[in-house]
Amino acid sequence: MDRRVPSTGSEEIDLYIRTYYSLLRSSMEVRIRTLEEVHASMGSALHPNARSTELDLSAFVYSGLRLPGCITEVDRVVLGQGRDLFQTGQYNIGTWQKVSAKARRRMTYYNGSDTLAFFIGSRSDIDDIIPMLTAFQIEWNKLHELLRGDQVRVFLENPEDNEDGLAALALGIGLPLEFLFRLRQVWEDRFWELLRMISRTRKNFKVRLLSGSYKEYRRATQSWWHRAEEKAPAFRDQPVYIISSNPHSLFNLLTGFALRHEKELTVYLDQQGDTNLRDEWENIQNEQVRSSRENFLYYVLKKYSSTAEGAGLLDGIRSDEKEIGLIRVPSEFSFDVEIQLSALKQLRREWLDPRLCLPGIERLANSDALLVNIDYPLGFSAYQILSYISTRVGQIRGVYIMGKAATLNGVIGDVIVPSLVHDEHSRNTYLFNNVFSAPEVAEYLHYGTVLDNQKAVSVRGTFLQTPRYMDVFYQEGYTDIEMEAGPYLSAICEMVRPNRYPENELVDLHDLPFDFGILHYASDTPLSKGLNLGAASLSYYGMDPTYAASVAVLRRIIEVELRRL
Repeated sequence: MDRRVPSTGSEEIDLYIRTYYSLLRSSMEVRIRTLEEVHASMGSALHPNARSTELDLSAFVYSGLRLPGCITEVDRVVLGQGRDLFQTGQYNIGTWQKVSAKARRRMTYYNGSDTLAFFIGSRSDIDDIIPMLTAFQIEWNKLHELLRGDQVRVFLENPEDNEDGLAALALGIGLPLEFLFRLRQVWEDRFWELLRMISRTRKNFKVRLLSGSYKEYRRATQSWWHRAEEKAPAFRDQPVYIISSNPHSLFNLLTGFALRHEKELTVYLDQQGDTNLRDEWENIQNEQVRSSRENFLYYVLKKYSSTAEGAGLLDGIRSDEKEIGLIRVPSEFSFDVEIQLSALKQLRREWLDPRLCLPGIERLANSDALLVNIDYPLGFSAYQILSYISTRVGQIRGVYIMGKAATLNGVIGDVIVPSLVHDEHSRNTYLFNNVFSAPEVAEYLHYGTVLDNQKAVSVRGTFLQTPRYMDVFYQEGYTDIEMEAGPYLSAICEMVRPNRYPENELVDLHDLPFDFGILHYASDTPLSKGLNLGAASLSYYGMDPTYAASVAVLRRIIEVELRRL
């Protein structure tokens, strides 16, 4: 075993982080333009052309998708941990509009004019928001310079809304036509409106951090969990299996709602215009592809229930969830992490996804254990959350982490099973026994590959990575890049040791008193020159690794509990 902690060669990243934290200590607003030079000097893998005068479309799209749509009107951004903190700062967010981004889950409120309030759960939110604002501003202002000419402005006031019009605009401002096609795809009906807005104004964001203290993060975590205790006070004395996952796949498997409404879903499939999905369903029925029938129906349920015609299904879904004792606790004026609580003894065998029907599963009726699923948090929030939950529940029988990661040796759709994690927050390298291996997952994965015995690194943020930084880790055998496993392991370290997690050490966690497993599904390939998450979506094929991991987690919990019973 290589016992060295790899040197990342990340002096530029460290300088950038030190710079924005020192600026945010100010009690006044700070301007993002102050950070543009150090941001560009970092050489982020997600923003390689920051210093160039040419538009970096991928960075612009990536940051734009992870900021609310109203960011185009916003001049001021305020960061804080709780509602009281915003009120003290004279921001009456109770009257503001709740807004969201397409590709980043975060509690955000907009005053309808020029100010956006972000709720933050840990320093990882700062490490995420500040680089995104900086990248967005840099690229917005580049596009502004291209669009500010008088002839271009006249054209934008009454554009030819067709391919010829786009081609003329692309030629006039010196952009590749495919750039405008991509922006139109992302901006949809607001495309021409946003081009006119960019042509008229430069971005000059101002940011204020209300408090960066550990105390406020702790208070925010306590307030968030207190709502779960109000909904289900009895679980404080019950044993639990803690899962960090998404809020839908686990309970789709446990209720089997989509499987019992197959006829209604296939009628919708026949009526809507996606021929690719219809062809996939026909191939599944004819056994011409290896795709999972169950996964396909879960995907169609998600699409159909989001339409006006299918919205009525949501009542049936919630009714079935109530039948199996599921309690959902959404966030409110806190970081955006939903909690789901469910009692194993209330599961209905006849509803379960058939992949979960293990021999003897009827004995779960005698179980006293609860499932506690948290919608996976961002970065260091994972430490805040798990370390606090561990003090507020009964016996912990298992902790299971499931989420997205970037892969340096696989492809999008693979499942990664790490047995070692280096954490960039603590600089610790954690060794542990991952209860999952390739066979437990491969049986349920149809399109990707399971890569077990991998080495993972938990990074500070998506923009806080450079090609050199990633290359150093890759040379040391690290192939799994994500943001939560390290913080979770720091919390687990404190759950089994008499002191706080150490720093810059090799930490052996092989002999945990509870079950522990990590599964990541690959959503990005940062060393390739292909599409990153700014330009693509896992879409239907993202269901394959998501449900393969979800099935593996739930089967493991059922097996552990049945052995105990």
